[in-house]
Amino acid sequence: MLGSMRFGLVGTGAWAGIAHGPGLVSAPSVDLVGVWGRSPERAAALAETLGVPAYDDYQALLGDVDAVAFTVPPHVQAPMALTAARAGKHLLLDKPIALDIEAANALVAAVEASGVASVVFFTDRFVDTSRAWFDQVRRTGGWQGGWLRWFSALQEPDNPFGASPWRHERGALWDTGPHALSTLSTALGPVVSLSAVAGEGDLVTLVLRHESGASSTATLTQFAAPRASCFEASVWGEAGLAPMPPRPEGSDDTLLAVAAEELVASARSGVAHEVGVGFGAGVVALLAEAQAQVDRQRAAVDPTG
Repeated sequence: MLGSMRFGLVGTGAWAGIAHGPGLVSAPSVDLVGVWGRSPERAAALAETLGVPAYDDYQALLGDVDAVAFTVPPHVQAPMALTAARAGKHLLLDKPIALDIEAANALVAAVEASGVASVVFFTDRFVDTSRAWFDQVRRTGGWQGGWLRWFSALQEPDNPFGASPWRHERGALWDTGPHALSTLSTALGPVVSLSAVAGEGDLVTLVLRHESGASSTATLTQFAAPRASCFEASVWGEAGLAPMPPRPEGSDDTLLAVAAEELVASARSGVAHEVGVGFGAGVVALLAEAQAQVDRQRAAVDPTG
C-alpha cells in the first residue's frame, strides 16, 4: 500500500484556516509537514492549531515536501508556485492561478517541463452534487443557454474575506469570476468568445459564447447590498430548466481534502487532472480579456480616471 504524500501549506489567511489546513489534515493520502506564511506570527499560530511545524524559510519547506498547497493572493501564488514546480513539487493551486496571462503561461510551462501534477481548487468542481449535475447536463444535451448570478457582501463585518486587499482591489471579476467561468464552461462547453459590461463599482456582467453554440451570462459583484446576497446558476434548453444544486454549507475543508486526494492520485498515475494548471491558465486568459474590456469602458466614461 502506498504511503502518504508529504504536503506543505503556503498561506495563513482565512481560507487556510477554513479549508486548506483542516482539509489537508483530514485527507487520508496526505501528510501535512508544515506551514509557511508571509507573517511568521500567523504561520506559527496556524501551525500550532494544525499540529505541525511552522517554517520561516520557503526553500526549507520545499526541501521537505512532495507537494505544495497554496492559499495566498494570486500575485503571490504565481511566482511561488513557479519555484515549486521547477523544484519538482506537485501543485494544489487556488484560483485564479495568476493575475496575468504571462505568469499563468509560465506556470503551465514549468509544470509541463517538470512533469509534476497540478489541481486548481475551483470549489464546485469537487462537490459531489455539483459533479452529478454537470454529468447530467452533459449527458442530456440540447442546452441553448445558461446563467450564473453571484452577489456577495465583502463589506459585511462577519465576512471572513473582508480583510483581503486583493479582493477589494480586483473585485468580483477575479475572485468569483473564475468560479463562474469554470461552472458555465463545464456545463455548456468551452468558451470561444466573451463580452464584458462594466457596472457600478466592481459589478460586471459577462456574456459568453460556447463552442456548443450555447450562450450564457454571469453577473457578479462582491459589494452587493447584504439583503441582495445570493448565488444561483442554471442552464436551459430542450429539456427545460436545470438549476445547479446549492453547495453544502460548511463543507469547504471536505472539498479541499477531495482536491488534495485527487492531486495525489494524478501524481501517482501520471494522468493529468481535468482541472489542472492548463485549465486554470485558460480561465486567466478569459479574465484578462474581460478586464481589458472593462478598463476600456471605464476609461471612455472617465478619460481622466
